[in-house]
Amino acid sequence: MNLKIICFFTCWLCFMAKAYNQTPPKEITILYTNDFHSAFDPVPAYWLKDSPKLGGAGQLSTMIGQLRAKEKNTFLFDAGDMFTGMLSNVSQGELLMEMMMSMHYDAMGIGNHEFDYGSKNFLKQINRVPFPVLGANIFYKGTEIPYARPYTILEKNGIRLGVIGIIGLDAFSVLWQEGSADLEFRDPVPITQKIVAELKPQVDLIVVLAHQGKTGPQQTDAEARPEVQRDVREDIDFCSVVPGIDIYIGGHAHKGMERPYREPVNGALIVQTYGYGTRLGYLKVQFKDKKITSYTGELLKVWSDRYPADSLVQAKINAYKEKFAPQIGIPLGSLKNRLVRDYMRESSLGCFIADVIRETTNTDVAFENAGGLRADLPQGTITNGNVLDAVPFFNTLSVLEMTGKQIKEVLEQSFSLERGMMQVSGLKAWYDLKKPVGKRLVRLQIGSAPVQDSKIYRVGTNSFIADGGDLYQTFHDLKKVNDKTPFSTVIMDHIKKTKIIQAPEMNRLIPVKN
Repeated sequence: MNLKIICFFTCWLCFMAKAYNQTPPKEITILYTNDFHSAFDPVPAYWLKDSPKLGGAGQLSTMIGQLRAKEKNTFLFDAGDMFTGMLSNVSQGELLMEMMMSMHYDAMGIGNHEFDYGSKNFLKQINRVPFPVLGANIFYKGTEIPYARPYTILEKNGIRLGVIGIIGLDAFSVLWQEGSADLEFRDPVPITQKIVAELKPQVDLIVVLAHQGKTGPQQTDAEARPEVQRDVREDIDFCSVVPGIDIYIGGHAHKGMERPYREPVNGALIVQTYGYGTRLGYLKVQFKDKKITSYTGELLKVWSDRYPADSLVQAKINAYKEKFAPQIGIPLGSLKNRLVRDYMRESSLGCFIADVIRETTNTDVAFENAGGLRADLPQGTITNGNVLDAVPFFNTLSVLEMTGKQIKEVLEQSFSLERGMMQVSGLKAWYDLKKPVGKRLVRLQIGSAPVQDSKIYRVGTNSFIADGGDLYQTFHDLKKVNDKTPFSTVIMDHIKKTKIIQAPEMNRLIPVKN
């Protein structure tokens, strides 16, 4: 009798083990975006043959809908920086949240540009949408009161995801400080470790929506320029010290990862797009016993001509454009050639903006930070909306007095490329990027004469830089005179007065060729 029982249980255990091994893993599809930056309309991919158009919110929405229709258990996430740009500017980010609501996002992580119009405004936008907006390490200053939800649990067809949102300290350093003075951003590592430990027993997988790392290159063609792309070292390091993360969707660096990267210590899958809605992130994972067993992923190009615009999303965009037409649709003049950005060297748009600053302020030298240029100016008719896209921030002009030595300090910091290359007017600088940081300026002349270290020069720039923004501490304690006219208005007035804008003279920042 005992032998029969033993045989029965042995057979039963073998059957159960075989049945378990044959149980297929569960599967989910994750679609993701980051650093959309109000890219509502398709843009010409001038770095590709025949300049096909990429992106567009309506087209992106259609693509997402088609994937949802054929993929089982699909989730849609964003890793921050939806805001900036003309329609974001005039609607205080409202249209972005409306768009995300129509596209049925499942969750959003907070980026630094969500604070472009102040923390109180973004709180209003958070409360506008039905999906969770997450920021685990953002608190009201001096308290333990969280600014936003730290995490959420999402469930579809019995599959449960724990989703956490974080923002990095570099991202905090570039947001509008005055508008967010009531907040503080804390180290996300210990906070995330605690939340992961709490969530892990309750869910199948942990997803982190992270907006951290170095500031991304502010140029549309970054995907074709490997030398300007940022690394994701901070993201990799983060996943290596926070065990339990299964999927990590990054932002801020605009680092398009054509395939997922598996962090070697704890195995998290790290992904990110180039931003601006030109690519849709796609990740399919199979998992069993709360562990990913296999995965595939890629960045899908959003070919604008292949996807008809989603009617609901496009209707909202058109309604806002009509509502704010007096603020964004006024023709100002025309451009002979498209003026484009370049984060790591001088650019036609940067030279143009710097020239306008120097002319308006009547100074010897003008500076414009590369990170302050957020869209190209198209060839042909230019509207005030185009200008708001290009220079969307609430800065004004500033005039300072600087020694030649201080100007050299600014240029040396610029040539570190930590925050892109400063765009200039009124000077010529020769530099060598092969030399150590801090010793890359080879020669400098202001006007037609060599710089003099002790001589005082009048310098024009925007108020963000004049206050030490983008880490340019040289400016911080200098006396300055700030104008009250918005920076974007200064550019608009110049175009209206000039009517036809020619391409600016280049070769102001000259790399030394060995």
